[in-house]
Amino acid sequence: MEKRLGTVSIIVERHVAPVDELNELLTQFGDEIIGRFVLPYRERGVNIITLVTDTSMERVSALTGKLGKLPGVQVRSLLSKSPAQGATHDAPASQ
Repeated sequence: MEKRLGTVSIIVERHVAPVDELNELLTQFGDEIIGRFVLPYRERGVNIITLVTDTSMERVSALTGKLGKLPGVQVRSLLSKSPAQGATHDAPASQ
């Protein structure tokens, strides 16, 4: 699988979303997340999470699909057009 650099933007409604499930999903994909930034926005009652990823389109789709099914969670992703320099084509460890 061809790896690409990308970002995943997540808006989490704090009083609705199952935060433990969200964190468990992020842990499952941890080897493919190279950076994570969390901004609490108290006035709106949300947390805004931005992930930087280095993985395949299939894995980003798997992550965003699972996150998008959680109540109170909105997610979008953006991937680079070209493969990441130095990226391998190896599949990640099975989960």
